[in-house]
Amino acid sequence: MTDDLIGTQAPMHRITEPEEAIGALERAVPGLAEYRRSEPAVLNWALLEHGLDTALPADYKRLAKWYPTFALGDFLLVGLPAPGEEHYWLRGIRDDLEGVIHAWWEADMSIGLRPHPATGGLLPWAESNEGDKFLWSTTGDNPQQWLVTIASRNGGWWHYEGGAVQFLAELCDGTLEPWALPPVDPEVTPC
Repeated sequence: MTDDLIGTQAPMHRITEPEEAIGALERAVPGLAEYRRSEPAVLNWALLEHGLDTALPADYKRLAKWYPTFALGDFLLVGLPAPGEEHYWLRGIRDDLEGVIHAWWEADMSIGLRPHPATGGLLPWAESNEGDKFLWSTTGDNPQQWLVTIASRNGGWWHYEGGAVQFLAELCDGTLEPWALPPVDPEVTPC
């Protein structure tokens, strides 16, 4: 049985500037700024994007430039590449694509969406400790316009029409309705 798409949420104002999105996240998660790097990380985005055969959204790249991997509310893990360890991040994404996401697709639980690299395919960027997946729907040539897609372990799928960083900010500040997810405590833990 295919689970249904709960719906699509849109931000009141879509943030298109990556630094503005990070500012919104830092306001929503006050402890986050404590973990901001003093110098921007130099990451091999060419390796990562070549390995995925797609560019990645600028807000996510900017977040990775300034922050290490972190958890929100001991629930949501935002996995970010680390300098010199990009291949581990890439392997993790590939494992997700080959494992859980592919299994969902084969079980017809993905509301018709396929895993990346299929056209418009799902590409993971975060996960919860409950098995929820936070993905991009890679539709279109402009990663800044990709939808965030949430795949709840409870079977609820939904879209958000903003970037990943804005999604995190609005999920933590309560602006966003957390359909099929528990409320997220804006406490941050570095990982």
